Amino acid sequence: MSGKDLRIVFMGTPEFAVASLKRLVEEGYNIVAVVTTPDKPAGRGQKIHESDVKVAARELGLPILQPEKLKSEEFVEAMRALQPDLGIVIAFRMLPEVIWAMPKYGTFNLHASLLPQYRGAAPINWAIINGETETGITTFLLNHEIDKGAIVGQRKMPILEEDNIGTMYDKLMVEGCDLVVETVEKIAAQDFTPIEQMHIDESTLNPAPKIFKEDCKIDWNWDGKRIVNFVRGLSPYPAAWTPLYLNGEEKGSAKIFEVKFVSKSVDGRAGKIISDGKEYIAVCCADGMIEINSMQMAGKKRMSNRDLLLGFRSIEDYTCM
Repeated sequence: MSGKDLRIVFMGTPEFAVASLKRLVEEGYNIVAVVTTPDKPAGRGQKIHESDVKVAARELGLPILQPEKLKSEEFVEAMRALQPDLGIVIAFRMLPEVIWAMPKYGTFNLHASLLPQYRGAAPINWAIINGETETGITTFLLNHEIDKGAIVGQRKMPILEEDNIGTMYDKLMVEGCDLVVETVEKIAAQDFTPIEQMHIDESTLNPAPKIFKEDCKIDWNWDGKRIVNFVRGLSPYPAAWTPLYLNGEEKGSAKIFEVKFVSKSVDGRAGKIISDGKEYIAVCCADGMIEINSMQMAGKKRMSNRDLLLGFRSIEDYTCM
């Protein structure tokens, strides 16, 4: 049987899921419905925000479901009426068993890591933060535990020194399209051997928990390589940041996007700012200096060092802590 014979329900929310949805439709797969998050107010004006997947599904002319509660009788019945053969999940909420077990061939998830490593909400970020030189994508069948279902397919991808979360996100999103189509065909033909993730020593695994603002704060007592990887793993979003102090008092903060480590002895403790007042900005760390090439002061836009220093000539009076 071909994958195009299957009735597929697609579930997702952000841009990362949109690429795979569009690829499936373009190649003629039968998407009988798209499930995504309810609209909600967002931003300063609290305007109603639609998920990227909803916008794409509407443009593609696909039926859309936006359940508040995934266990609600109304949603369960709506799913049953679709008579799905296969469910596909990409960056969505945790599904109850009544939903993921409903399709004839089950439900698979696309995850942006080489499982079992980096289970969790932020796998790409943590792989870069931890200094990995390789990551990838995995499709696996959903079960009762998060990111622990049987693996169907995987693809590896190098993490280059110049990569950050933005570039790796885009690369894995594109690669994910191919793996999703490949996985649909494998499941339709029942031509795969699921690789179980059971009996794995959890202490050997790197987790990928959700990242909050406080997790993004730079510790200038770290060594330079660690700081560089930390900034890369958070750039451009949510962005690494540092508080700025003047005479011992906190006077704002700055997001930092692009850095370079220079290994050399420095005259100053970790967090000391060095600048020529024109276009050079660096901060002392444990084993050298972190040269900053792009940053954004709180309440301002992201700008070059030259533009920033035109209005912030006293930057050396401040300290990063």
